[in-house]
Amino acid sequence: MDELMQYAARVWHGEDDLTAYFSGAFRKEGLHRVADDVWMWPATGNVYVFRTSEGLLLFDSGDRHTAGDLHTAVRARSASPVLGVVHSHGHVDHVLGVTPFDREAARTGTPPPQVIAHEAVDRRFDRYVLTAGYNTMVNRRQFRAPRLTWPTVFRRADRTYSDLLEVRWGGLQAHLRHGRGETDDATMAWFPEPRILCCGDFFAWNAPNAGNPQKVQRYVAEWAEALRWMAGLGAELLLPGHGVPVAGADRISETLLSAAELLEHLHRKVLALMNEGATLDRVLHSVTVPPGLLERPYLRPSYDEPEFIVRNLWRQYGGWYDGDPSALRPAPRTELAAEVAALAGGAVRLARRARELSGSGRTRLAGHLAELAALCTDEGDPDHAEVHRIRAEVFSALEAGAGSFMARSVYGWAAAESRARAEGEDPWQQMGGGWAP
Repeated sequence: MDELMQYAARVWHGEDDLTAYFSGAFRKEGLHRVADDVWMWPATGNVYVFRTSEGLLLFDSGDRHTAGDLHTAVRARSASPVLGVVHSHGHVDHVLGVTPFDREAARTGTPPPQVIAHEAVDRRFDRYVLTAGYNTMVNRRQFRAPRLTWPTVFRRADRTYSDLLEVRWGGLQAHLRHGRGETDDATMAWFPEPRILCCGDFFAWNAPNAGNPQKVQRYVAEWAEALRWMAGLGAELLLPGHGVPVAGADRISETLLSAAELLEHLHRKVLALMNEGATLDRVLHSVTVPPGLLERPYLRPSYDEPEFIVRNLWRQYGGWYDGDPSALRPAPRTELAAEVAALAGGAVRLARRARELSGSGRTRLAGHLAELAALCTDEGDPDHAEVHRIRAEVFSALEAGAGSFMARSVYGWAAAESRARAEGEDPWQQMGGGWAP
């Protein structure tokens, strides 16, 4: 058995974690055999290579920064033509690795790979071009990558489908099925003869990423439906979009059904409260997760978190009004901040109270006050530096106490912004132009 598969078994049992996977150590070793004639390239977005009698099939193609390495790894394993590439969805860490294979085909005079994707992927690419500036900013913040720039050129699919598509390459049959979950353009690929399931980001070794606060709508109920459908296939090998494979029908079923249970629980609880007329504030602070569910090694909320999923459910079913009438047509935040600071005795007093609250463990409340204090100071204010030093402290404390990667990223970015402002530096330049309020 390949070392990667042994490692994957330990991770599923909680005897190891994904640190080695995320370090990139396995990727440096090239392709890893996960089944007969099937290899995995463990990257930011995993790529799976299937060998058929006529050539190779790729499920996903990774991101633009690793496209050359992927091509090298595939060619170190096989010189056979790449017949097709199936994209699980349109996120940029899954779809930007085809170019080297296209160039190879042009150079050798052979047919380029046929790229297959759901029909909504093209609409996603159109949106990405339209919102490239916004996506640059939010992804710099989310991934703490101040020099990140959002791509605007995409390899479009040669063949699209709407609901179901059966394809065959050199005797290898694949059933492609559309589902909505993290995205509206997702594809699951079921290979019945080897009993292999490529699930894309429907499962990625975390609590489902159904609540990302900076991205477009996710689909909780439909995600759960897709997970239950996949669990019923009896797959012997599950190949996820991120993280390591899961081997064995029982493990796969448990993994997928646990994720479905989490999503269904949140969906049920949120809708029940909404139907009672609860405000978003009440919903956020009332909905909890069944004990033990998030402690499972394959379901920990280390990337997204249930509270964000609750917000996304509210957005899907209730719109943007949160039940607070003062928020319907709000005053500018700077005016509110100035009024609260005046009542408190000044911005610096408000900030110092935020520090006290943070020190006593009330970091969420401290964050509100620190933000209000910062909003009503500028560089000409004598309290400007102190207010921002305190804001940096408060958001650093929030960052340290956050469980999910997304929360830590937002809090950490805010702290870095205030550290720059406290030193009289331009945070826009310090953070690569990524964000300025």
